[in-house]
Amino acid sequence: MKRISYFLAAAALLAALPGQSSGYTLEIFGNANLDDTIDELDIAYLEGVINGTNAPTNLSDANYDGQINQHDIDQIKMIMMNDESELILKDSIDRVVKVKMPVERVALLNKYCAEAIQIFGVQDRVVGVETEAKEYTYLPEVSSLPALGKAGEPDLEAIVSHNPDLLITWYSTNVPDLEKGLPQAIPIIDLSFTKPANLSRDVKTLGYIFGTVDEADDYIENFHDKYINLIESRIGRLSEDERPKVYLECNAPCKTYGNTTGAHQMMVLAGGTNIFDDVSGIPVVDPEAIIDKNPEIIIRGAYTDAGYSFDNSSKIAELRAEIMDRSGFDKIQAVTSNNTYIIDVNLHYGLDYPIGLVYFAKTIHPELFSDVDPMKVHQEFLTDILGVDFDLRENGVFVYPPLEEN
Repeated sequence: MKRISYFLAAAALLAALPGQSSGYTLEIFGNANLDDTIDELDIAYLEGVINGTNAPTNLSDANYDGQINQHDIDQIKMIMMNDESELILKDSIDRVVKVKMPVERVALLNKYCAEAIQIFGVQDRVVGVETEAKEYTYLPEVSSLPALGKAGEPDLEAIVSHNPDLLITWYSTNVPDLEKGLPQAIPIIDLSFTKPANLSRDVKTLGYIFGTVDEADDYIENFHDKYINLIESRIGRLSEDERPKVYLECNAPCKTYGNTTGAHQMMVLAGGTNIFDDVSGIPVVDPEAIIDKNPEIIIRGAYTDAGYSFDNSSKIAELRAEIMDRSGFDKIQAVTSNNTYIIDVNLHYGLDYPIGLVYFAKTIHPELFSDVDPMKVHQEFLTDILGVDFDLRENGVFVYPPLEEN
């Protein structure tokens, strides 16, 4: 049989396919019905494809051999039993990657999925981590692993020396350099873990790679969806006029988050309107444009002045003061009404982004979330989800000014 031409767009099929309920598509070949898992429903759907009663989807060819037949059903069964010899998937930048299973030695050039490693309990399979993940002292087993350089500046020699059978990165623009600099025997997967829209998909994909799908589902259902749904239930029906204007600042004065960023997605989910939603990327904007747009709330990400290793808020208090003291900013409503906040940027990304989202929601709509304590949500994540011994009442600085004082 000639290779099947997958001309049907996945989005057009979602409403008609069984099992589609999560809001994302697991992009692993074998997910024939385009939902969030690989199970008996995919076998049933694939039987319909073979019999001619169902249209093939772009993930129906489970073993990626160009044909749809009984061998694809066999591949789905092996994936369900965690017994497949090869897992074929699309990564965050739409590359098709073949991963030999089981995965035993992973080079983790992605600090944002460090928490997934903790949740899945597969620290012993990770041979090294992105250098910045070594600062995650609340994850002692992960932070003690060998450093592999930054995602944008990888130490190729160090990666090769640890003989990984898989490398996971998040810095998509560097993937071509990694492909050139590493042996072809080391497959490279880009899983961003940096945008709310894709986080559940990335977690579930990683769960299939490590054979820890149940653990991935537990996080998604009992923490991620729990707080995403809570926030959506309160801000989902707000009109445009009820969504305050927000200025998001990155890691430098007047450097903002445009409409393609994860921070923008978080702010929209939290019920705000990005005053620079007409730009993409992370550009530096004219300070006069910020003043003219007159945001009601300012949220600045703290890159090096907050986190688990801090025991006082002096650094982010200084950062906040610098923003409020800028020339002309005394005309901005966010400054005059004292609605300028600094939030640890590490809570923008990774599996703990729902915590950051709760902080965002509480700063943007304090009246809607008066009964929600972000610190309690944060402690729940550390204690119940990660299973680590870290008391936020004694250590860590993540927001300024403290929300309980406002």
